[in-house]
Amino acid sequence: MADSLISKRLEGIGEYYFSQKLRQIDQLRKEGHNILNLGIGSPDLKPPKQVEKMLLSGVSESGYHQYQPYKGLPELRSAFSGWYERYFNTSLDAGREILPLMGSKEGIMHSCMALLNEGDEVLVPDPGYPSYASASKLAGGIIRPYKLNKSTNYLPDFDDLKMQNFSRVKLMWVNYPHMPTGADGSEALFEQLLNFSRRHHIIIINDNPYGFILTKERNSILKNRQPDDLVLELNSLSKSHNMAGWRVGMVGGNAELIQAILTFKSNMDSGQFKPVMRAAIKALEMDEEWFTQLNAVYVKRRKRVFEVADLLGCSFDAEQVGMFVWAEIPQRALNGKAFADQLLKAYKIFVPPGSIFGPAGEKYIRFSLCSDLPVWNEVLDRIKK
Repeated sequence: MADSLISKRLEGIGEYYFSQKLRQIDQLRKEGHNILNLGIGSPDLKPPKQVEKMLLSGVSESGYHQYQPYKGLPELRSAFSGWYERYFNTSLDAGREILPLMGSKEGIMHSCMALLNEGDEVLVPDPGYPSYASASKLAGGIIRPYKLNKSTNYLPDFDDLKMQNFSRVKLMWVNYPHMPTGADGSEALFEQLLNFSRRHHIIIINDNPYGFILTKERNSILKNRQPDDLVLELNSLSKSHNMAGWRVGMVGGNAELIQAILTFKSNMDSGQFKPVMRAAIKALEMDEEWFTQLNAVYVKRRKRVFEVADLLGCSFDAEQVGMFVWAEIPQRALNGKAFADQLLKAYKIFVPPGSIFGPAGEKYIRFSLCSDLPVWNEVLDRIKK
């Protein structure tokens, strides 16, 4: 009887890994262990002060407590459009080609529910963000992984892809700059993806929340698209402006696809909190100096993470970008999960194994840059003892 109470769509969908692991860490801390969490990409740095002030002042604005437009404030859509024009050299129609979201993770689920039918195949990167697969499955999609590996610098292997049959593929998830590997995107890569979409009539969605973190250039799959190209891009203020808990994101691109996502979204919520939207507008107005200062912090932290990885016998690409460090475990280690468990037991430090991002990550672990230098100094001290 109990089994029949649970929807079949949850079959094969496990609880999010970090949700489970945080409970374990909390329990260990209750038992008196000083666990250092080096795994989750939740920025510890604060948003810009101007943005915080705007949030507080927004509560005094008329109508702040009421339902807001399903498409977000027109000024917010215009601010996103200006942001893309300024930093990605990309033109987006604020009225038709931009939809604000309560974080880009919401957009992953909304896109799948709005665009997939039962039995549609979905190309999902391995390794990749687990929500691409879980959201696609929940919408009735059939997952078709495509491997990313060192030999192709964690970019899609188009020589391999062109040999495959895509007659049942509806959607392809890509994520550049890539999480967890730190591979960067490029205009050339996105041109290949645009041509791939046109050739096979496949919707491509690029998830782009790390475009401002330690990157040399800012790239968007939307830059050279045509209006009828079946491409979308998700973006977020979570990492670029340290606003993860504020839940502010967007999806931009093909107007027909945006309208479909809006149709689904309008049945799921009643608009964002107005002061948060006002603050997001202020965040989108930040100049280059904000990102320069932000990345100066991450450069120092990444250097310390490299020291930790070296000490543990891991190998890594020093040119990787984004908010994480993807490190290959020593050859003597069995797999990433066993190695991560060993680190938790021996040094009371938590890092996630690469296998949670797909089978291709079995021999890897992933460090987050969201801990301050004193934490990394403590990690080094523990390992050296």
